[in-house]
Amino acid sequence: MRFFRLFKIIFVVLRYGLDEFILAHERTSWLLRPLNWLLFFRNTSRPRAERLRLALEELGPIFVKFGQLLSTRRDLIPTDIADELARLQDRVPPFPSAHAVALLQQAYGKPLGEVFAEFDDMPVASASVAQVHFAVLPDGREVAVKILRPGIVNTINHDVALLEICADMMERWWEDGKRLKPKLVVAEFEKYLHDELDLMREAASASQLRRNFADAKLLLVPEVHWDWCSEQVMVMERMQGLPISNISGLRAAGIDLSKLACNGVEIFYTQVFRDGFFHADMHPGNILVAHDGRYVAMDFGIMGTLTDIDKNYLAQNFIAFFNRDYKRVAELHIESGWAPADTRVDEFEAAIRSVCEPIFDKPLRDVSFGKVLLRLFQTSRRFGIQIQPQLVLLQKTLLNIEGLGLQLDPELDLWKTAKPWLERWMSEQVGWRGFIKALRSEAPRYATLLPQLPRLLHQRLNDDSSAQTAPLLRELLHQQKKRNAWLSAIALLLGAALLFAAYVHFA
Repeated sequence: MRFFRLFKIIFVVLRYGLDEFILAHERTSWLLRPLNWLLFFRNTSRPRAERLRLALEELGPIFVKFGQLLSTRRDLIPTDIADELARLQDRVPPFPSAHAVALLQQAYGKPLGEVFAEFDDMPVASASVAQVHFAVLPDGREVAVKILRPGIVNTINHDVALLEICADMMERWWEDGKRLKPKLVVAEFEKYLHDELDLMREAASASQLRRNFADAKLLLVPEVHWDWCSEQVMVMERMQGLPISNISGLRAAGIDLSKLACNGVEIFYTQVFRDGFFHADMHPGNILVAHDGRYVAMDFGIMGTLTDIDKNYLAQNFIAFFNRDYKRVAELHIESGWAPADTRVDEFEAAIRSVCEPIFDKPLRDVSFGKVLLRLFQTSRRFGIQIQPQLVLLQKTLLNIEGLGLQLDPELDLWKTAKPWLERWMSEQVGWRGFIKALRSEAPRYATLLPQLPRLLHQRLNDDSSAQTAPLLRELLHQQKKRNAWLSAIALLLGAALLFAAYVHFA
């Protein structure tokens, strides 16, 4: 089966003439004419960008997602290709409505008319793994119904199997293979892809994100209607807004694009560093803008998570980077184990400075992130930096955010926008605010433990028979037996003071 899938990929590439992207070089361009003559099934009459989009659509969801990512990187690819690939964000050809109705009736076990008061047969959006129809619940609430594509699981399994073969070959034969850990990256990608195929998991992710932004000042998240959800169907509140890619429409609606771009940066950092739970598929097809300028999040199939250790390390790196403290950036890489322990800090610092210094004090439109990423890759290879698979989704999301920022406000200063937020967050984590916050979170455990301290202390003070106790400590414990009551009282008073301080601060 894998062989047939590989054959199809090669066939599609040749049929749409995508080999031109490689053979267009002057040294190899002479091969194109004989190929066009030999391959009678070849059709190169359409523009190259359209052929690329059609090929990605035909190859399936993984390739479509790759195209979606590329469409946000207008600083990396030509404009004609970026414009065409943008159509992959929500205009993938839909599957027949009859299949959608059949899947819904199978999921609910009864005719569709008994489930919804109204159901629109025409899909309003069609993506790589599912499509969306509008409907009305029996109580009159308007909803969006997301339905998984038929047969999508098998298609993804075959593509992932091919990726695993390619990753294994990379690790075996490419000198950078072991450092880049392609097999672990593919395994991480596969996990998130399969998570995306479980719409109950997606519904749970949407509910979590909605709770995280319960104040709804910057981000609106649709409510999930759990009674109508299953692994193949997700029903949520219908949201209103303009696509974030409709720049002219946003301007006509009076939306402040500069403020919108800044809010997008704040939403991203809030998700990553405050919550450690972030939307990891933020291409323009998944974002609307409400009439009052707030973001509306859609499609929660791919969500990223970070541990407290990852968050703290990343925040320190970002702040050191924003402060141009390249020595601290180098030290953090070594302390975390990402760089070898024997790496010379001064050499690593100089290499990072040479990459990052030229991009400061410049708006997004003047920064070539393609060149920056290439030089960072070269630097990481030189110093043996280990790729962290758990951060692959974060890196992908950063690319999306940068691409969106570039479209909304090319004058956006990404560094000045992010720095104050991160400094405030670090203060809350490691300063006195962080101490009080940690004390409050631990208070329930203190409340359980502190009443037991007198008894535990009394038992320990009376236990002088342990063979592990040093002679001097045994003597000290023996002398303290007469003061057990005082120690118990002190322990209780100390515990009460701690609890009182925690609850008074946050009452």
